[in-house]
Order: sequence, then C-alpha cells, then structure tokens
Amino acid sequence: MSPELAAAGVALAAVMMYAMFGGADFGGGIWSLLAWGPRKQEQRLALEKAIGPVWETNHVWLILLVVTLFVVFPTAYAVIFEALYVPLFIALLGIVARGAAFAFRHYGQRESRLARQSLQWFSWASVLTPFTFGLVIGAVTGGHIEVEGSKVLSGPFAGWLGPFALMCGLIGLLICAFLAAAYMVPRTEGALQEDFRRRAIAASLALGAATTVAIPVAAADAEAFAGHLDDARVVAAMAVTALLGLAALWALWTRRARLAPPLAAATVAGVVGAWGLAQHPYLLANALTYKEAAAERITVVSFLVALPIGSLILVPSLWLLYWTFSRETLRGEEIAH
Repeated sequence: MSPELAAAGVALAAVMMYAMFGGADFGGGIWSLLAWGPRKQEQRLALEKAIGPVWETNHVWLILLVVTLFVVFPTAYAVIFEALYVPLFIALLGIVARGAAFAFRHYGQRESRLARQSLQWFSWASVLTPFTFGLVIGAVTGGHIEVEGSKVLSGPFAGWLGPFALMCGLIGLLICAFLAAAYMVPRTEGALQEDFRRRAIAASLALGAATTVAIPVAAADAEAFAGHLDDARVVAAMAVTALLGLAALWALWTRRARLAPPLAAATVAGVVGAWGLAQHPYLLANALTYKEAAAERITVVSFLVALPIGSLILVPSLWLLYWTFSRETLRGEEIAH
C-alpha cells in the first residue's frame, strides 16, 4: 500500500468516525424536532442529557478529515473548498448555530423564552447540517465539478443541487436519525425505551430504502460513481452492509438493546466504506485522484508517522469519555423531575 493510499484511508476513516459519533449528535436534534406523544418532553430531555458531555468532542473527527486533506491532499482541499464553498459555509453556519443554541438551551432557564427558541434553533440546525454535508458528499461523488489542474471551471452551484446529491443529503439525515435512536435504546428504560426503539426501526427501514434507491439515481446522475458499483469489492461491501443492517433491525425488533448500538454503528460504517470503495481512486470524481492531489512524499510519510503518535493520547481519552458518560440509564420519570 502506498503512503498516499494509506492517507486516503485515514480520510475515509475520519468520515466514518464522524458519521458514527457526530452523526448521532445531529440525530439527537432531529428527534428533538420530531418528538411527539405523551413523553415528548422526556424524549427531548433524555437526548439533551445523552448529548451534553460529548457534543463538542465528536467534531474531532471532522477536524481530522480537514487536516488530512489540507496537509496530505492540498490540491483536493483547495478545489473542493472552492467549488463547494456555498454548502460548506452553510454546514459551518449550522454547526456554529447548533452549538450556540445547545449551550443556551442546556445552561439557560428551562422554561424561558430563550430556552424554547434555542431548542428550535438547535433542532433545525441539526437537520440542516447533516443534509448539507450529504450534499457535499454527493457533489464530490457525482462528477459534475469541472477542474483543470487546481482551477475550478464549474460554478459555485455545480454538483450539489442535482438528484444524486439531494439523495445523499437525505441519506445523511437518515443515518443521523437511525444512529441517535439506536444509541438511545440501551440508555433508556420502559416506555421511553420503546419510543426510541420504534423510531430506530422506522429510520432503519427508511435508510435501507434510501440507499437502495440511490443506486438507480446514481446511474442516472453520477455515471462514473455508478460504474464502480459492480466492482467485486464494492459489491461485497454492500452485501456485508445489508447483512449488518438486517442484524441491527433484528436486534431492535427482538429488543436486544445492547446489540443495537454496535450493529447500527457497523451498518453506517459499511455505508461509508462502500461509498469510499466505489469512489476509489478519486477524491473528486472525474477530476482528481488521490495520487494527483497528494503532497510531496516526505509530507505524506511524516503525516502517517505523526498520526499514530497523536492517537496514543487521543483514542484512550475519547474512549474514557464515551465510556464514562454512556453508563447511566436515563429514566423518563427521573428526567422529568
């Protein structure tokens, strides 16, 4: 494996980790917006309490992705951020608005007007941001962005408003909703757990349908990407992902609460992994391969040497954080009072 390919694998892993961890945070905002029934207030409070300790930390995976592109693939970084500055700016605005709203909601007076408005901002920003990130993924994959060297020839609206990009935006929303609900199943009990279990099942079915529909949409609007879907590795990855999705659905249906989160996370990792394999060898479809976009070999190798050294500190710290704040069971009656 070449250093450039290994670094591209790091970028893909960063997308995968951000989807599995940051995606669940966004999903919490989605279900906060869609809370209904006699326990809707308890649902929102449970989501806020689960998200509270980790919502900022999960952006470390997005930072890893940006740093990897900036350091190892500077040409791709420049081209992608120039061609897609509109949706990326919207996503950044959503992250900032969401964070500010959550802080006001979490630490402000619970029944104040500011707290109620902050909840609305938090929820809508949680919908806007993953949808916009999905548009960016669709644009990077779709092959509609025209590049000559490091110069972008297409306009600022090329690629991210087409059918395939919109489908990727929808998939991004469903991934977040599925993960958040599945992660909350073992964190809750009784009727509140049933609320999240039913939502996880619904989101799982919707995600399966959306990823299936995305294949013919790609054939019509992202031909280069669709042309790689019959590759043996991609077919195998999609098959494994489908099996993981069925296993997650089985765990939810049969109320095996502890199995639901890891199987849901593995399903999402499979979706991202299959996308990455189908995208190979391009960082920007039909425009830039990872070899064309890579920096000097010494820079790539230095990055790969430094990364595991930093991971010795980062990974155990994150594990301790997640483990510490995921042990508590959130009971509806206790949250409400």
